Amino acid sequence: MKLYVFSVLLALLVLSATAALPKKQVVITYPSDTPDSVLDEAKLAITSAGGIITHEYELIKGFAVKASVKILDKVHALSADFRPTIEEDSIVTELS
Repeated sequence: MKLYVFSVLLALLVLSATAALPKKQVVITYPSDTPDSVLDEAKLAITSAGGIITHEYELIKGFAVKASVKILDKVHALSADFRPTIEEDSIVTELS
């Protein structure tokens, strides 16, 4: 019983620590010749760390996420051959 209570408390601690990290809204794009496995690995790393994928793009190899800076640094270092471009997400408008 003590092990169960300890496990629950530990899980809550991990969740609260993850939620406490400031998250940034960013767009992550990759070169057009990047294999899908590289994108899948990056998305798995983001969701496993508590990040949220908010949109997946079809015309370009990329996706929008809300994640901590720490995991974004990890994603940037995942592939030496296919480096992602990570930019803050923003609204783009056309000037009339």
